[in-house]
Amino acid sequence: MQNRRRSRSELADREVFVHQGRHFLQIPGPSPVPERVLRAMDMPVIDHRSAEFGELGRAVLEGSQKIFQTAGPVVIFPSSGTGAWEAAIVNTLSPGDRVLMVETGHFATLWRQMAGRFGIEVDFVPGDWRRGADPAVVEAKLTEDKARAIKAVMVVHNETSTGATSRIAAIRAAIDRTGHSALLMVDTISSLGSVDYRHDEWKVDVSVSCSQKGFMLPPGLGFNAISEKARTAAKTNKMPRSYFDWEEMLKPNAKGFFPYTPATNLLYGLREAIAMLLEEGLDNVFARHQRLAAATRAAVNHWGLEILCQEPSEFSPVLTAVLMPPGHDADQFRKILLDNYNMSLGSGLSKVAGKVFRIGHLGECNALTLLGALTGVEMGLSVAGVPHRSGGVDVAMKLLEQRPQGNSSPHLKVVGT
Repeated sequence: MQNRRRSRSELADREVFVHQGRHFLQIPGPSPVPERVLRAMDMPVIDHRSAEFGELGRAVLEGSQKIFQTAGPVVIFPSSGTGAWEAAIVNTLSPGDRVLMVETGHFATLWRQMAGRFGIEVDFVPGDWRRGADPAVVEAKLTEDKARAIKAVMVVHNETSTGATSRIAAIRAAIDRTGHSALLMVDTISSLGSVDYRHDEWKVDVSVSCSQKGFMLPPGLGFNAISEKARTAAKTNKMPRSYFDWEEMLKPNAKGFFPYTPATNLLYGLREAIAMLLEEGLDNVFARHQRLAAATRAAVNHWGLEILCQEPSEFSPVLTAVLMPPGHDADQFRKILLDNYNMSLGSGLSKVAGKVFRIGHLGECNALTLLGALTGVEMGLSVAGVPHRSGGVDVAMKLLEQRPQGNSSPHLKVVGT
């Protein structure tokens, strides 16, 4: 009994946080997994060579085409988004090839590092981490390349570390004006299913993505949407590959199967997630993310804090990165939010570590979810002693009130009617 009393006393002396209610996961991915998707994955593992699995495989492959907005093939790997990056490189490029990249943030830098490990020569345009890729710079670089040595332009669509979205359609137009033959490869890891993206219309050759962002799944699936031009490049490039070989995947994919064991239960979830996106309608999904992002920026501006992205046309619909005032540490602020309000925000990465916190508003997020998150941020600013003007949540609420249609269009067609 004495030992029991001592342990209780010791427990009382320590600062212990016991949270009730749901955890607010407001990082820009992995995003919260909807109940529908969780239930869809709650299935026994089936024979991945069976007719039943073939139906599942065809459904997710065809459904993924609709999300990428392409009539071409989409390859699904049991991998992270990093694996999908690797697949894009090893299927199209050869050691010694030259590519053009733009330093938009942490993830563009990681892609550059990976290319270098494969012996790719990277022309890396420096950036300040506060805007997307400049189409004019891409055009100038390709115009200078009289020898057509650049084999690919590689761009991150939505830079998750900064909250800046590159204008892919404008970059495609810039490439076309030069008449350059370079492939266009785009990282859509944090944008697909949340930000308007058109693989075919924008003549993207390889679109790279993954499962844990707009698809609202756990991590574990990597995607490549590929053009005929990219497949042609894959026939002559010299990079060794096995696990990530497109053609080895595409042969069994024709009947809904895979050359090796797929992530079966994640594919169940993927089928459900695609159904959810299509039921809402992609245009409605994109509009919802834009509304939530605008409300977040309104709150941040009212608080008197600075948004990291400086180009309004490139503000991300997926996340908002916020600079902390001088003398205040973003990671300490995030810890205060987690300890006091059971909410996780994204950390600053690499160059902006400790300087930035990131509010995710993607996937299964609606007006009430966002207002709860912004309320937590505003309370946290007060508790942490961060200089700010109160009332940011009210400003966001007023903005969202102006859009009474909620998260979907009043003209949404119900599937099956």
